[in-house]
Amino acid sequence: MLHSVARAASETCGWRRFLLTRRGNLDYLGCMNQTIFFSVGEPSGDQHAARLIRALKGRQPELTIRGFGGQEMRRAGCAVDLDLTEHAVVGILEVLPKLREFFGFADQAEAIFAAGGVDAVVLVDFPGFNWHIAKRAKKYGIPVIYFCPPQLWAWGGWRVKKMKATVDHVLAVLPIEEQFFGGHGIPTSFVGHPFFDAVSESQPDASLMQSLTAAAPQAQTVAVLPGSRTHEVHRNWPVMLDAIAELSAANPETRFAVAAYREKHFEFCKTTAAAKTAASGRPLPIDFYWGATSEVIEHAACAMMVSGSVSLELMARQTPAAVVYRVGRFLYAFGKCVVKVESMTLPNLMPEASGPGSDGAGSNERVFPEIVSVGNPATAKDFLVATVGRMLNDPQYLAMKRRQLAGLRDRYAKPGACDRAAAKLLKLLAPDAVADLPKRAA
Repeated sequence: MLHSVARAASETCGWRRFLLTRRGNLDYLGCMNQTIFFSVGEPSGDQHAARLIRALKGRQPELTIRGFGGQEMRRAGCAVDLDLTEHAVVGILEVLPKLREFFGFADQAEAIFAAGGVDAVVLVDFPGFNWHIAKRAKKYGIPVIYFCPPQLWAWGGWRVKKMKATVDHVLAVLPIEEQFFGGHGIPTSFVGHPFFDAVSESQPDASLMQSLTAAAPQAQTVAVLPGSRTHEVHRNWPVMLDAIAELSAANPETRFAVAAYREKHFEFCKTTAAAKTAASGRPLPIDFYWGATSEVIEHAACAMMVSGSVSLELMARQTPAAVVYRVGRFLYAFGKCVVKVESMTLPNLMPEASGPGSDGAGSNERVFPEIVSVGNPATAKDFLVATVGRMLNDPQYLAMKRRQLAGLRDRYAKPGACDRAAAKLLKLLAPDAVADLPKRAA
């Protein structure tokens, strides 16, 4: 039955493309109430997709947007068929137990494609799952566009063959991506990174900023960013909490502002900290916030963070940070074999991302000092204590870090990425282009 529906849908899509090509004008295309299906699995991707959706609807209000995503996309006007961000995982050991579930999600998407009416699919990051969405979309002749593509230039470069087979166009967010994907014969347009849209659009909430200032009127605040995925928070927060305990003992006036991405992360961090306080009998100078990441970053003198794309916001706001990421031994060993870049933090991979050290020896240091931690967590804790402690107590070192970030911000943190992506996406779906897209991916 599904195959019959699929065949009919495919024929309908082909007939629609024929009509659009014959009519040859965007006004006619718009009156058909185009539908774009998004597939987004990461919390950060949910935010990027939401901005793209708003930019698309601003240009073409009659668009219908549906798909897999999260609450930010829902608020932007997307009909969310599945909150995929609740299922975000990283690493093969975390993926394996959920394979059956993810194949079920892919089947759900294919049923939507088979029913007809989807004019394009937009993928945002989350490659392990989105390869399956792209492959199934192509079965029905649906154009596939990748926004915020996977970092194949960093690791897993062999997967570019999958990209070339199933993706019609890449909307690149980093300069290196345009060169990499274009060099492999995949049509690519550089639009810039949507994180810089978020920074330029958002004005810090005045009441939150006052609350942060009131919490430590005479001292510096350290932002603590424990990650956006639940497993990241559970793995990294205990290490951060131990580092906070040591740093607060050495810097008694300093406060630590924890920015939780989800309410359940907020509760977990707060509960864990309360248990540590009860066990030690010494209260820790921590304030917990939920949904206030930008305000916490803007206010803080420096930060400790779990590696992630939020590093781009820290760069744009010129907030120096120490970066940590805890991984299991298997994933660490696997990563050593396949990762082709020397840093896990995006700003560190940008040209001019290192500069003269403050030790007078002319040494170079990554703009965001980082550690990948495996095994004994004490090493990661000691790194955070040493690096953040230096930022708190060495004004020259902190100023040098801010100068490095200012240079990167001025060169790379240009807003307007989502508007440029929306314009390019609608151009790709114009009548004279849409009929050709599936041929390029065949």
